[in-house]
Formats: sequence, C-alpha cells, structure tokens
Amino acid sequence: MSAVLALLRPQQWLKNAFVLMGLIFGHGWTDSELVFGVGLGFVAFCLASSAIYALNDYHDCAADAAHPTKRHRPIASGQVGLPTARALIAVLAGAALGLPLACGQWPVALAVAAYLLLNIAYTLRLKHKVLVDVFCIAAGFMLRLACGTYAVGITPSRWMLLCSFMLTLFLGFAKRRAEIVALPGGALAMQGSTRIVLRHYSPQLLDNLVAITAGASLLTYGLYSVDPETAALHGTAHFVLTLPIVTFGVFRYLHLLYNGGSGEEPGRDLLADNQIRIAVAAWAVVVLLLVGT
Repeated sequence: MSAVLALLRPQQWLKNAFVLMGLIFGHGWTDSELVFGVGLGFVAFCLASSAIYALNDYHDCAADAAHPTKRHRPIASGQVGLPTARALIAVLAGAALGLPLACGQWPVALAVAAYLLLNIAYTLRLKHKVLVDVFCIAAGFMLRLACGTYAVGITPSRWMLLCSFMLTLFLGFAKRRAEIVALPGGALAMQGSTRIVLRHYSPQLLDNLVAITAGASLLTYGLYSVDPETAALHGTAHFVLTLPIVTFGVFRYLHLLYNGGSGEEPGRDLLADNQIRIAVAAWAVVVLLLVGT
C-alpha cells in the first residue's frame, strides 16, 4: 500500500489548491452550493492528477529504471506491477470524471476531462517539445482555476487570471532550470538526460524566462491589488499592502532557486522553507485583517 500511495503522489495535491482560489478571492465561502461545487472540483482534480502521475510513471518506467533516482519509483522498481498500475489509472480517471457527473456538476466534469486529455497528450508527446511543455503545465493550472471559478458560476478577476498564468510559467521554467543544474556533467549530461526536452533548453534561456515571468507575476498581482474591482469586492482600497509580502515570497524563491538548489519540486520547496511559510502566513493574516475591516 505504501508503494501505491507513493505512486499517487498525494504531496502534489497542494497544486490543486488553485481550484479553491475563486472561492477564496470571490468571497464565495458563505454560499454552501459554491462550496460544494468547488470542493467537489478539488477532490476530482486530486483523483485526476494522481491518475496522470501514475500514467506518466507507467509510460516512462523503462527510462526511469535507468535513472539514478527515478529508478526507485514504484513502477520502475517493480514494487507496483504494470497490471496494477493500469487498473489504478483507469479507476482514478473514471472516479475523477464520474464523481462530478454523479453530482450533476457537468461543468466541473468538463474541466476535469480537458485536464485529463491535455495531460495524456503531454505525457505521450508534448512534454518533449521545448516551451510547449511548460505552457502545458501552466494550462493545467489554468484549468484548475477555471474549474473553481467559471464551472461553478464565479467570475474571476482578469488580473488574477493573468497573475496565475504568469506565476505557473515562472514555476515551470524555474523547475526546468533546477533540473538542468542538478545534472552532473553539464551539456553532456543534458544530451543523455531521460527528460528529452532538457536537451533543447539552456541555463541562459531559462534565466531570461524565469526573470520575465517572475517580473510579470509581480506586475499582474500589483495591478490586481490596486484594481477598483478588487477594492469593491473586498471592501477595502488597501489590498496593495499585501504586495510587499508577495514580492518577498517570489524573491525568496529565486534565492532558493539560484543559491539553495531548490526548484525541482515547487510544492515541496514551498512547504519546506521557513521564510516562505512565514510569508504565506503573513499574507493570509493581512488579507483577513483587510477583508474583515
């Protein structure tokens, strides 16, 4: 069971918090119907993302078996057999689609279906296409956001949509840079890497892309924080006070990326660093104080 649990990667479910953003920023937590729809979407995306992780490990099991660290993954190491993996993928994907359909939430099911189709294409082909791979990752997050907003009747801020898009690109390009830096042997190691797309990136290109998307993330968040619609929604014109905290969090992540060897697992890194955890807590406290006054 521990091997099956490792295959599902529940620690990655943190990424599905994007489904909850519309409920939080749209002040929808007092509407039980919205809470139910968004909660259903969150559970469905957890099931769908685990199905995709299992599919990825199933598809790459031969390459993973030759990798120094990935060879310990459940399928590559033989702890989970191929028939078991196929059954898990089918059950998880079926449950991800069946749960919202059974509850009459067909827009949520549509968002989950689009996510599954996108990531099947990503696993089989698109992850080997330079730039397309990271845009697919960002699209997956935007589908999560769409599930938690449009699918349940919440209209998100245009600046929040842009900020989310740029932030996911930033994390995706940072992940690719960390993967390249972690390879011993530089360019020769990139040519022999099991992640084929790394052969088409360079640290210099990724440095530029990380800088552009980090700056765009902060700019769009800043525009969201001073947008009159944001002030009207939250009942305060001082939401811009959260901008310094968000800026520190992004800068801290850049520091970890360039000096701390982080970036390969954004979810793990965000949870592991004390200063980022403090920044997230401070942001939440400031938001609660602003919204509550």
